[in-house]
Amino acid sequence: MEPSTTAPSAGGPPPGGSGSPAAPGIPGRPGPGEEDRKTRIGRYVALFAMPFLMVTMMYATYVGTMHAPAPKDMPVAVVGSGQTAEKVVSALDSLPGGPLEPRLVATTDEALDLLKDREVSGAFEIPASGRGEAVIHTASAGGASQASTVQQLLAPVAAENQWQITAKDAAPLPDGDMSGTAVLFAGMGMMLAGYVPLSVLTMSLPFLLTLRRFVPLLIGWAAVTSTVIWTILGPVVGAVDGHYLQFLGVGMLTVGAVGMTQMFFTKLVGPLAVLFGMLLWVVFGMPASNLALSLHSMPGFFQFLHGVLPLPAAGESLRSLLYFDDRGAGGYLIPLVVWIVVAFVLALLKERRSGTAIPAAPPVTDVSTPLPALAGGPVRSPKVRYFAAIAFPLAILVGVVGSMSASMHQPKVHDLPVVVVAADAGQAEQMAEGLKPQLGDMLDIRTGTSVDEVKDQILEQEVVGAYVLPATADGGATLYSSSAAGASQQMALQAVFQQVAADQEMPLELTDIKPLTSDDTMGSNSMYIGMSWIMAGFLIMAVLRGGAPELTRLRHFVVKLAGWAVGMALWLWFLFDVLIGAVNGHAFEMIGFGALTIFCVSLVTGVFTRTFGLAAIIPVMLVLMLAGVPASGGGMSIYMVPDLFRTLQDVLPLPAAVDIARSLVYFDGHGIGRNLLTIAIWGAAGLVLQFLVDLWLAHREKKAPGTQPGSGSSGSSDTSGATGGPAPVSGSTKENDDLEPVPAT
Repeated sequence: MEPSTTAPSAGGPPPGGSGSPAAPGIPGRPGPGEEDRKTRIGRYVALFAMPFLMVTMMYATYVGTMHAPAPKDMPVAVVGSGQTAEKVVSALDSLPGGPLEPRLVATTDEALDLLKDREVSGAFEIPASGRGEAVIHTASAGGASQASTVQQLLAPVAAENQWQITAKDAAPLPDGDMSGTAVLFAGMGMMLAGYVPLSVLTMSLPFLLTLRRFVPLLIGWAAVTSTVIWTILGPVVGAVDGHYLQFLGVGMLTVGAVGMTQMFFTKLVGPLAVLFGMLLWVVFGMPASNLALSLHSMPGFFQFLHGVLPLPAAGESLRSLLYFDDRGAGGYLIPLVVWIVVAFVLALLKERRSGTAIPAAPPVTDVSTPLPALAGGPVRSPKVRYFAAIAFPLAILVGVVGSMSASMHQPKVHDLPVVVVAADAGQAEQMAEGLKPQLGDMLDIRTGTSVDEVKDQILEQEVVGAYVLPATADGGATLYSSSAAGASQQMALQAVFQQVAADQEMPLELTDIKPLTSDDTMGSNSMYIGMSWIMAGFLIMAVLRGGAPELTRLRHFVVKLAGWAVGMALWLWFLFDVLIGAVNGHAFEMIGFGALTIFCVSLVTGVFTRTFGLAAIIPVMLVLMLAGVPASGGGMSIYMVPDLFRTLQDVLPLPAAVDIARSLVYFDGHGIGRNLLTIAIWGAAGLVLQFLVDLWLAHREKKAPGTQPGSGSSGSSDTSGATGGPAPVSGSTKENDDLEPVPAT
């Protein structure tokens, strides 16, 4: 399972993984008076640097750690004694690449205790006599990908010794959380609840950022958001059954740890604290969490961070409480307490030494000073600012946790398009009809007579696989599929037809006609490439809206957006290909198609940020990123998510971007024209709407009180804040080059 977002999150995978970041709280306006050219250039450099760093940090880490994960020193227990057991331990210890770290234990109960305490990733129970049945014990609740990896590594050893294999799950996942992602999405939500509000408070209610005021607010906020997360995952989605008090306790500690540390960062660097928070809580937290991929497939640095960072602590403690009868939960909670105490002490020392002022924040001491509700917006009343400080981060939290968990918590294979092939059409039809009663919901069964034709259909991604019947009575069947089109759907397809072949008592040959490359063993590269393009597109408009609201017309920022799109596409190709080595070749196509995607997404995003302010980032993120992840098939097959996302696959830009990257690398560019058309339509719609927004804003400026014809109204009227409505026109200054005048506050 891939993290969905990006960050959010996204995450999300998430990608996820999924962890989609909140809009950064950059100061929205300069102070009264004119801004000189040097200062303005410096401000723009800082504004473009912010999304550049956010996109780079997230996807450099995700692609770097997850494009080709390989297990290393994964601990397993071997149950047995004597020479045979010692030979098995030696064989496992000498596997190429050192994927396993076996240890010999005497009894099955001892091995199961180690497994449930998560001191080992699996247990291999060998036959006492050296012949017969071997049992592979795993705990899918401790990590579905880890359990699968253990089985893949232990099964060949059993086969070499001619042992039959029985797989047993010592800690199975509940029916409501078959993907094992509930703890991942819960942890992601707690991270967001801890660090997003500080960006809003810094610019709209900075006087609340004193320990005397902030600590009680943080306690209440932690309780509320933990309850919201449990409500979404429990009663609403059905991924968690009960355990409210456990969720509340872990959530309050996690939100408290992240929030208090983010408070300290804010006291040090002001609005730039969002970069520190994103780096620690999301970028480093996801690979170190052991929630998406096994920790034993991550570099050693992240294995160290697993015992340090809040996201691993939150996820593993919830696993203990939900699935392992509270085993080891206390040990995972200790880091959260340490973060709270250390951050509080450091923040207290900072206050006593430097006072309560926040760097780059408005120097206000109470709510009476007029400020925007969100960065770059118009001045708002205290009630609106309080509302925005609660509603903005809460909406992001609900959007990320709700959308990702609802789409991925319970994957169910349905309507996989498969062709049954036989030389005789009647034989193929007979087999298809025989499969429909038991597999009709899982498969969309078609028939054919030409193996070459169905291979072409697989390469064109019209079907997922082909089941070719034997030409002779004593022959075997062949299953053709493509891991490059989706590893999860290929595994599901193979599981189905291995059972079919076993029921028919015929051998089955598995043939991967378009396998994944050694640089993309999870098939996740295309998802991360597409997500990085989309995120670069919408994030730049969020930052410009918050930090450069004077850019009020399309002609003011369209050239800057074009330069940003080309520059980011070039940089992302260089990052993924040259520096990381995850994507090889197709440089000009990757740069060109990436630039087009980034530019079109930024145009669409700008329509909403210019009319609704930074509050528009929430629906834009939901549509362009969060709904796009399950619709893309990049992490989980489109045939495993609700039907709605199959419809969105042909509509949203993220699925189109993911398919472009996948088609370039694996499928000779098939379908790229259709995907480019989808993205171009979004861009064209954004361009037309941008012109309409220009006309609307010009009309509002003419009607604004105190505006004289031809005087050049202030840029502060270009958009609304958290709740819409016109911004007050507060004056104008001298225009410089192609920029609108910077408004006085």
